[in-house]
Amino acid sequence: MADSTPKSSNPKAGKSGPRSRPRSRPKSAAAKASKGGPKTNGAAKAEARPQDRMIDAALALAAERPWHEVSLREIAEASGLPLAEAYCCGASKQALLEAFLRRTDSAVLAEGAVGSEEGSARDRIFDVLMRRFDALQPHRKALASILLAQTRDPATALINLAALQRSMAWMLEAAGLETGGLRGLVRTRGLTLLYLATLRTWLRDDSLDLAKTMAALDGYLRRLEGLLRRLPRRNRDEPKTAE
Repeated sequence: MADSTPKSSNPKAGKSGPRSRPRSRPKSAAAKASKGGPKTNGAAKAEARPQDRMIDAALALAAERPWHEVSLREIAEASGLPLAEAYCCGASKQALLEAFLRRTDSAVLAEGAVGSEEGSARDRIFDVLMRRFDALQPHRKALASILLAQTRDPATALINLAALQRSMAWMLEAAGLETGGLRGLVRTRGLTLLYLATLRTWLRDDSLDLAKTMAALDGYLRRLEGLLRRLPRRNRDEPKTAE
């Protein structure tokens, strides 16, 4: 990861510092894909995949009241699916959360990898994670409810942490960074903790351009970069993280 700060969303911009996004910036493909589940009207709901209908029904209910109070039966009813079909789409609330995590991963990855020519390693990770926050933006209230419930259930939180770590490995791959070996393990675990810390800021970020989230993410990435510099390189061919 390099010393340079994340670049502006305009590749020709030469200013340093956290990425500055215009208020009128169109939603990313990841943000649009994250809304690919059912909508409120019956026709759109019928066209959506059953699992997406279950995921979006669960998120809608979580946004309305505490997640621990939401039942699978209520999710099935809200999705318009019979119980037997709902069971096949998500046998548990945990299964639905993991499916939502994979859907978010897919939305981010659908935008393609960020090439090394598009900036330093830190810039690339920054851009990939901001895609992710863009994709999650419509579900902020629901995620706040879900995360609060998990603070009361350590066992479930640990399961979700393992799933999130797998997601972060894919985010690193999208940024063109290796995830194998000791350095890859440290990168993946470090990025997971960094993401969770930034997520707390994002949940409270009421700015239109997510400026607070971007500033927090930039700061955490600098710390992770410093940690990685202290690790020995196993071979000379490994892509440099600092320039």
